[in-house]
Amino acid sequence: MAKTKKSIVFCHGIWADGSSFNKVIPTLQAEGYEVMAAQYGLDTPEGDVATVKRTLGRVSNPTILVGHSYGGTVITAAGTDERVALAPDANETSQSQQEKFPVTEVFKFVEIADGRVWMKPEGIVCFAGDLSEQEQKVTWATHFAPAADLFTKSVAGVAWKSKPSWYIVANKDRTVQPELQRFLAKRMGAKTFEVESSHVAMLSNPMLVTDVIRTAANAVQESATTK
Repeated sequence: MAKTKKSIVFCHGIWADGSSFNKVIPTLQAEGYEVMAAQYGLDTPEGDVATVKRTLGRVSNPTILVGHSYGGTVITAAGTDERVALAPDANETSQSQQEKFPVTEVFKFVEIADGRVWMKPEGIVCFAGDLSEQEQKVTWATHFAPAADLFTKSVAGVAWKSKPSWYIVANKDRTVQPELQRFLAKRMGAKTFEVESSHVAMLSNPMLVTDVIRTAANAVQESATTK
C-alpha cells in the first residue's frame, strides 16, 4: 500500500507573512506534499492560533506544523489540535523568553506607531543580512508589523510536551539570540540542526530547511507505520 504523505502548514513570524516560505513550498509541493501557509494578522496570539486551526481544516490530516520565530509560539498552541502529528511553556510569553537574553541588534531599528512595531530600513541587515541587497529591500518593503503588545501575551497549549519536535538554530541571527534558540530546542527535546544563517534561514538556506522538514515528515511517517 502506498504511503500517504503528511500535509504541511507553515506559520510565519513577525515582520513577515506566509510568502516568506516561497523558496521552500514549491519543492515540497513537487514531492507530493499538500502545503498551505497560514495567513494571520499578528494582532493577538489567540487570533493567530485560531487562524492556524482554520487552516488545518483546509488540508488533509494529520498535519505537520512548521513555525518560524513567533510562528513557533503559534504552533506550540495550535499543535495541541488532534489533527497535528508534529509540532514556550504554557505560562510564558515571547517577551518573557527574550528578556532572559541580551537584546538583539534589530531592536535598535524599530519604531512603534499606530499600535504596531515597524522595522526601520536600517534594521533589515539584522533581520535578513545574508540575502542579496535586492532581496533585503523586498523583504523590508513587504514586512508586516505586529501589534505592539503581541509578545506580552501568552496562549494556552504546549504541543512539544506530547509531540516530536525538530529545530533549526540560526547561528548568525541578529533578531533572536542563537543562545535562546538553543535553550528552547534543548528544553523541548528537539532534534536540532544549526546553520550559519540570519534570522530568515528559509530564504537564505531553503535547501537545508526543506531537508529538515523532509526529515521530520519521514520520521513521523515511519513512526505511524510501525504502530
